[in-house]
This record gives sequence, C-alpha cells and structure tokens, in this order.
Amino acid sequence: MNISILKHVFAVCIVLSVLFWSSRSSAQCCGVDPSGGKEESAEEGTPLETKLPMLLDLGAKKCIPCKMMAPILEELEKEYEGIFTVKFIDVWQKENAAEAGKYKIESIPTQIFFDENGKELWRHTGFISKADILKKWKALGCDFEWMKKKSEEKK
Repeated sequence: MNISILKHVFAVCIVLSVLFWSSRSSAQCCGVDPSGGKEESAEEGTPLETKLPMLLDLGAKKCIPCKMMAPILEELEKEYEGIFTVKFIDVWQKENAAEAGKYKIESIPTQIFFDENGKELWRHTGFISKADILKKWKALGCDFEWMKKKSEEKK
C-alpha cells in the first residue's frame, strides 16, 4: 500500500477517535455529572455537594441592559439548578464595589463563565440572550441541555 494513503487513513482514525471521545465527555462537562451535582457519601449515605460551573453576571439593578438580563438569569437559575450556578452581583452597591475591580469590569453587564474549579473560561460584555448563553456553554464543552434532559429522566 502507498505510504501516502496509510498516512491519510491514520489521520482519519485519529480525528474519528477524538470526535468519539469528545462527544462522550460532554456528558460530564466541566466535571459535573447529570445526577444534579450531588454524590452519595459512602460513610454516611448523605448527599455531598460537588462544585458546579458558574455564570457570574456583574451589573446593576438600575442599568437597562442589566434589567433585561434579570429574567434570563432567573430562568437559567431555576432550569439548571444543580447543573450550573448563576450569580448576580450589583457592582453599583457600595458593599460590592470592590467586585468590579476584582473582576476587572470596565462596562456592565459583564457575564463571566467559570468552570467547576473557578477558572474563567470566557466573558461577554453587554446583553446576551438565554439561547446564546447556552450555545456558549456548549461551545466551551458543557452540554447542559443534555444534562438537563438526563436529570429530568431520573425524576
């Protein structure tokens, strides 16, 4: 057989194996299993909390685009409870002013996507739709729609 053909066959095999393993790993995106983010303690039989990915929205309750984001964040928080965390910080409140500096916020609203270990994966400034948030999570390797369906099937 021609060596050039063997190289192409080998390359195709590698690509297919990468695609196979990446599709299998999306079920446990960001280290979270579809059971709702809880494990059973072998010793006590009690649930243990696991770390979850987080969407952090830094904004203000009086900011118009931030007000538009509020119902989206509430929906995500309810629909994906136990799958990923949604947190809002009003950086215009005195007690939260340091958070804007901590996260180097230049404009609001700013959404920051974190993995389960707190590592920043991506950030966006301005309004972002619910569909675009979920698309971005999926592009980052977290298929929360799949996980949500699995957790609903267990109920």
